Amino acid sequence: MHDSNLAGAHMPGLAAAMLAMAFALPACAHELCAPPSVWTVPGAGRIEAPEILARAAGAQVVLLGETHDSADHHRWELQTVAALAGLHPKMVLGFEMFPRRVQPALDRWVAGELSEAQFLKASDWSQVWGYDPAFYLPLFHFARLNHVPMLALNVEHSFSHAVGAKGLAAVPTQQREGVSDPAPASEAYLARLFDTYSHHPEKGTSTPARTDPAFQHFVEAQLVWDRAMAQALADAAARNPDALVVGIMGSQHVAHGDGVPHQLASLGVKRVVSLLAWSADADCSDFSADLANAVFGLPAEPSAPAAPARPLLGIQIEAVPAGIRVVAVSPGSIAEASGLQAEDVLTEAAGTTVKTTEELRAIVTRMAPGTWLPLKARRKGEPIELTAKFPAAK
Repeated sequence: MHDSNLAGAHMPGLAAAMLAMAFALPACAHELCAPPSVWTVPGAGRIEAPEILARAAGAQVVLLGETHDSADHHRWELQTVAALAGLHPKMVLGFEMFPRRVQPALDRWVAGELSEAQFLKASDWSQVWGYDPAFYLPLFHFARLNHVPMLALNVEHSFSHAVGAKGLAAVPTQQREGVSDPAPASEAYLARLFDTYSHHPEKGTSTPARTDPAFQHFVEAQLVWDRAMAQALADAAARNPDALVVGIMGSQHVAHGDGVPHQLASLGVKRVVSLLAWSADADCSDFSADLANAVFGLPAEPSAPAAPARPLLGIQIEAVPAGIRVVAVSPGSIAEASGLQAEDVLTEAAGTTVKTTEELRAIVTRMAPGTWLPLKARRKGEPIELTAKFPAAK
């Protein structure tokens, strides 16, 4: 779950970006598997909203799977949460977006003790998630207005990174934030994860094998991520047996019963309903009967005017105490040409000390074509100076 600067936007992490690739679907104009504005049961057809919402309201846990940067997905989530609250007023809202350590900030927000700005700062939003908070604030305000407890479902980036780098067995128990050993992945989940892992740019032209230790560690990192959220949801359901526990998370953690539903089942939570949103221009080839209990059809995303290309360094990054650690360097990127390497720790950009990924992103975004960006970093503890040269506009 590392922050990424490959796409010119602050991402929640390398693993998240890789998983998003696995479940991204190409456009499809000739087939409409989930008509807009109605609920559809994959493999069975249309279902009326009162029926599917009543089923969900009678569950222990409801999972809502989103595309993080889609405004319509967030509108659908708010609509669905509000409808469920009308049927089951006692509710707990869990969020993938927050690690456990910021739970006090969530509690204070719901209690009305923090302004928006104070909440985003106290919850370390720009570091732990980084997507535009405007997507999520309506849902946060709904929780605050209705005194719905908000629950941090996630773990620290450093924990998942350690698993991805060394494997779960190498992480001491006291550093696992109470997360228990995950249930093994299904064969279908392994196949999807391997496809993602194999096609990530970091792999270059090499062809990994499923037996590669690096892939095994990658799988373990995803399972820990799923398990952490499932365990937090299961614990909330046990503490609040008369409440409906709703989990807000990326669709890749929900789809096909893998991820969080699979881990919840292994924890003994049987009454789980998985709901997804589905855009009208999405490819129906992935619309299998096991996709989710139901999906809500959304209109096709309108075509936006092409925005000017933003300068990209071509690195995946994460904040560490010493600065900004380079997790990976994209082949052929400006960063590679500058001499940046994985494990370098950036300390200055354009003469400014950088301590957060947001600070570095802001500096890179301001770079004009044809300009040079001086960088200072530490490599294996030794200071180095590099220059990132942005090509002239074509």
